[in-house]
Amino acid sequence: MHLSDPRWTRGLAAAAIALCAVAAHAQAWPTKPVKLVVSYPPGGTLDAVARIVATPLSQRLGQPVVVDNRAGAGGAIGGDLVAKSAPDGYTVLLDASNHAQNPALRSKMPFDTLRDLAPVSLLVKVPNVLVVNPATPIRTVQDLIAQARAKPGEINFASSGNGSAQHLAAEQFSAMAGVRMTHVAYKGGGPALTDVMAGQVPVFFGSLASSLAYIQGGKLRAVAVTGRARAAVLPEVPTVAEAGLPAYEVYEWNAVFVPAGTPPAITERLSRELTAVLQTPEVRQRLEATGAEVIGAGPAELDAFRRAEITRWTKLARDNRIQLD
Repeated sequence: MHLSDPRWTRGLAAAAIALCAVAAHAQAWPTKPVKLVVSYPPGGTLDAVARIVATPLSQRLGQPVVVDNRAGAGGAIGGDLVAKSAPDGYTVLLDASNHAQNPALRSKMPFDTLRDLAPVSLLVKVPNVLVVNPATPIRTVQDLIAQARAKPGEINFASSGNGSAQHLAAEQFSAMAGVRMTHVAYKGGGPALTDVMAGQVPVFFGSLASSLAYIQGGKLRAVAVTGRARAAVLPEVPTVAEAGLPAYEVYEWNAVFVPAGTPPAITERLSRELTAVLQTPEVRQRLEATGAEVIGAGPAELDAFRRAEITRWTKLARDNRIQLD
């Protein structure tokens, strides 16, 4: 088609109109409530983060941000809902570490994590905490490693489910320490904590947020935290790295994603507003009280982070033959 052809001119005009319409839509966004899909049930750490952030985000956007819990399949149900939603900024995903772990552990996913979900903001990282029943003689990381080496496979560790963040934190520990422990999977962190406190299972790499009250109440002994630095809420508890496994660093994390194809102007606006929310003293204080490290990284940083996480957990799953289907 020659440049002087009227069809060429009409095509350019149509494309320009379409681009203007998209830009106008993005500029006006949001004009109605935004649904924040939370990939885990009410009452957990991810749900708490959602509810801490939703109200101030609503105020900044000028529209309600409605929390919608869609739990199941280690976060894959909520992720699938958002991945297949219209890319218009009105259906947003708040996901956890399983966002990167599911592709490593599941050969069949209902959506492609990297292709179908676009990154917006990494909100927080939360270290796990290695806890034991206070009646056990395990007081340090080296105590646990020594016992596991002396009794291969005889020490049980609890998790909140097969393939959960807690399960993988323990598997990473075992792989790096060169030990073998036996996994006992529970249907959630609550039942796992209950049995560790009751002495049914001695070891648990639990969520810091859900374990903290029991540690402070003397019902659990904190041995080490899994982050790169000590937790502000448990300053006397060492990291796993400083206690004997120098390269060990594992976090649970919470991040926001939108359907692929969402206009960049909407993604960038949402990321900016989330960063502003995280910087407010009240929100930061409430998040840090749960043991979280407030991050607020943008789309590019989150994309690089999740790709590195997928690579890391894929290697662990392959090397240790961990598969969920």
